[in-house]
Amino acid sequence: MRKVLEKFSFRRAVLVIADAFIIVIASLITNFILSFSGRSISNSGIVVSFIAGIFTCCGCLFIFGAYSKLWRFFNRRDYLSCLYGVLFGFAASVAIVYAVRRQVPLTFVGIHALLTLAGVCLFRFIFKEAFVTIKSIGTIENRKRTMIVGGGQTCRMLLTEIKNAQKSPFAEDQASAAYDPVCIIDDNRSKIGSEIDGVTVVGTTNEIIKYVDQQHIEQIIFAIPSCLEEERKRILDICSGTNLPVKVVPFIGNLIFNNDSNTPLLSQMRDIKVEDLLGRAPIKFDNEDIRSFISGKVCMVTGGGGSIGSELVRQIAKYDPKHIIIVDIYENNAYDIQQELVMEYGDSLKLTVLIASVRDYYRMNSILENYKPNIIFHAAAHKHVPLMENSPMEAIKNNVLGTFNVASLAHFHKVQKFVMISTDKAVNPTNVMGASKRCCEMIVQYFSQQSDSCTEFVTTRFGNVLGSNGSVIPLFRKQIESGKPVTVTHKDVIRYFMTIPEAVSLVMEAAAIAHGGEIFVLDMGQPVHIVKLAENLIRMYGKVPYKDVEIKFTGLRPGEKLREELLMSEEGLKQTSNKLIFIGQQIELNGDKFIKKLRRLKNAAELNLNAEAVEALHEIVPTFTTPEEFNRAELIKEHKNPRRAMTRD
Repeated sequence: MRKVLEKFSFRRAVLVIADAFIIVIASLITNFILSFSGRSISNSGIVVSFIAGIFTCCGCLFIFGAYSKLWRFFNRRDYLSCLYGVLFGFAASVAIVYAVRRQVPLTFVGIHALLTLAGVCLFRFIFKEAFVTIKSIGTIENRKRTMIVGGGQTCRMLLTEIKNAQKSPFAEDQASAAYDPVCIIDDNRSKIGSEIDGVTVVGTTNEIIKYVDQQHIEQIIFAIPSCLEEERKRILDICSGTNLPVKVVPFIGNLIFNNDSNTPLLSQMRDIKVEDLLGRAPIKFDNEDIRSFISGKVCMVTGGGGSIGSELVRQIAKYDPKHIIIVDIYENNAYDIQQELVMEYGDSLKLTVLIASVRDYYRMNSILENYKPNIIFHAAAHKHVPLMENSPMEAIKNNVLGTFNVASLAHFHKVQKFVMISTDKAVNPTNVMGASKRCCEMIVQYFSQQSDSCTEFVTTRFGNVLGSNGSVIPLFRKQIESGKPVTVTHKDVIRYFMTIPEAVSLVMEAAAIAHGGEIFVLDMGQPVHIVKLAENLIRMYGKVPYKDVEIKFTGLRPGEKLREELLMSEEGLKQTSNKLIFIGQQIELNGDKFIKKLRRLKNAAELNLNAEAVEALHEIVPTFTTPEEFNRAELIKEHKNPRRAMTRD
């Protein structure tokens, strides 16, 4: 029925037929009224009047546009077309009747015209309301019962926009109309029981799950943009436990100062982000320190096309460097970041992109001789744990020997600062990748201990980076979007996470405040269960974990451990000017013994002697153990101290 009603030609035909019927009925009613005063006209006169009226009125209504607009769009001004159509139509009808019968009962014509005009306008008004009702019934079927968390000004704005959207003739095309606000949650108990735009405040955030069940809620809007991070996490954790889609309204300032002032509030809402559930506020950095450090300097970034390297280049470009040199072995990534910067900065940024491998000592030497960088950010590395377990020689050659090449050349060419990017997997490593990065940290420490060094060597260490190449988030997204099960290695796996901008800002600030020899460690808050990360990501897509999207546990991969660490037991922490950045105490290093062991590792790697190279790596990194030993010890610790596992959740 709705599909038939929505056809414009059908609705126009209905209007014409209805108008003709109204003219006939109006003429009969007019004659009935006049019969009380003895002034009724003959049946033949009635037939002539309504036949003439049908043709002339319908014709004039068509001419004045009464049939050219959809009735649901009729407003007061549009009803004038009905007035003009009826008046001119009856004027033409009078002329026709006079020509045929040579007499016109003007009283009959006047009453007939008034009744016809009233009927035509009333019919359109009734049909407009009926159509909107029919459309709204279909729309309500598509609306989702919505709970709004937060009863402040943002909530009022949301409700206003939702109601305006639902009244709009284009409601079915507006995202705002898909919301059916059912209840409001607010921690201000004085508001409970009150109404905001007709929607009742029912309870506090601790009762979200209760009212989700009672009110049959289908989605939640988090409408407290100014909420503190700890409170935000608490509330979002509760919302996440409902297994419903959660949308977050951005900070009100972002809405007010949005460049597009016509963008509706609801369209600016975003799905809940994984960052919202990490358990800490975004890290803030001192941009002035970084600016004074970068401005006017020649900055070289190895691995400059990768996830971290490319973000490093983007942020360096903001601080007015003298020259940026991107070094990467993968030409596609290097090309992408080159084109991005050219589009952004044009000729105002001096940029050089070089395809080269950090393994090639002589190629790297020529680069440093030609471009004379003041600062080197060393991001080039193989980072994928299982792949490096299958190809340990590549991890050793690229990570260890590549770092030694670049660090030794930085020392030789008297580069001002050398900043190496490390990983939490270097702490008590259980895989070749982690052990190779720990060896890289030791290389940096070795050069920082050289008395004749003019270079300040520094290491930055952090956990997993959200959204980087090879991280779990892009993999989970692909699996969800393709309708496949989400794969998690183990239900107890936990990891530290940070965003790419945070990771890069850490590197930048560490470089700015470093004096040489430090390992900078970020306080990354509470570690995150990977399985919870997967569940929350599934909910971001509006699906229910284990029901709409299956989660499969595939078993730990080669070299993988249950939980990562940021510090070794021998390392202590010293706070910096940024309360969330710490300096790990360097472990004493015997330079002569270290170089001998490193030479043995280098020889084995160059000869592709896997067993000998891995054995040499174990000798250099005494904390390098097997994942089985590490995970067994972790499970024993948690069994003895259950509260330790609870704090992770």
